[in-house]
Amino acid sequence: MAYPRLVSNMESIKYNVREISKMCHENGIELVGVVKVAKGEPLLAKTYLENGVDIIGDSRMQNIKRMRKDGVNGPFMLLRIPMMSEIEDVVESVDIVLVSELETVKKIGEVATSRGKRQKIIYMVDIGDLREGVWFTKAVDEIVESSKIKGIDLYGIGTNLGCYGGVIPDPDNMRLLAKIGDKIRSQGVNFKVISGGNTAALYMVKDKKIPPSINEYRLGESLILGTDTTNNISFEFLKQDTFTLEAEIIELKTKPSVPYGRIGRDAMGRVPVFEDLGDRLKAIIAIGEQDIDPAGLIPLNKGIKVLHASSDHTVLDVSDFDGNLKLGDILKFRLTYSALLRAMTSEYVEKVW
Repeated sequence: MAYPRLVSNMESIKYNVREISKMCHENGIELVGVVKVAKGEPLLAKTYLENGVDIIGDSRMQNIKRMRKDGVNGPFMLLRIPMMSEIEDVVESVDIVLVSELETVKKIGEVATSRGKRQKIIYMVDIGDLREGVWFTKAVDEIVESSKIKGIDLYGIGTNLGCYGGVIPDPDNMRLLAKIGDKIRSQGVNFKVISGGNTAALYMVKDKKIPPSINEYRLGESLILGTDTTNNISFEFLKQDTFTLEAEIIELKTKPSVPYGRIGRDAMGRVPVFEDLGDRLKAIIAIGEQDIDPAGLIPLNKGIKVLHASSDHTVLDVSDFDGNLKLGDILKFRLTYSALLRAMTSEYVEKVW
């Protein structure tokens, strides 16, 4: 058996998908299940579709093409606004694409028209987070213009909050997005969805605070981990035991808690800070910054504290562990979204679905 490895709990993932899809559908909300954290794993995509997800969302064309090749029928949504260099692939393989530039939309329209197709788009509106989208004060005219481009079908408008600027979705900024939608429709432009965002906005559906015209959500973290990083919560109605990271102890020694010598920067360019607690029993596990975000490791055993990591080693304080540890023992961890993302991306972490 190879370590480190990431082990899924598919029953808990299915539970989360069913609970969230039921909640969304009861509120008239189309659910896009985002699988980008798992590199577009086909088994995960199929599980999502079988348990209530309406559309599979991913940010990478490579993942969407792989899912199609492995028998996932979609429909698929490309979440990252497309590069000019991948528009041919977008028209070929993507059902709905998020956009934010008229020039990009025109190119998509040209390619779609040349193939006798109409490409569905969701035009993104920046309502404060400062990531993708036309700034909200300029949105109406630009989106109306995009709807007139040959080969383009305006499927909807959307926004993203929380991922870059950390702006919390709330009823006020959702009403702002809905108002922009009303103005676009008042100019005779019809579209299906107003895509109100991601896991950070899910609490408004749960608490019945979402404006009724917001009728699509793009959800990733809540489905796969049952958590919401932006609001720093675990959803009490979802399961968090969806993944376990297992890593092997490669060194176990008692050492001082403060380094000996002049302190500079570590391997990642940071200046580490240490608290003097005297000599402590330290364990090193065979995983590091290249594979995980060490700050996102949550030990399943009491008495273990994650101290610091370099690219290949993570150092733990195990002085308070109740039991005996030895070289070769396997320690288990839950992961935050950032740690799961890196572990999924690392080819050095075995994936067990």
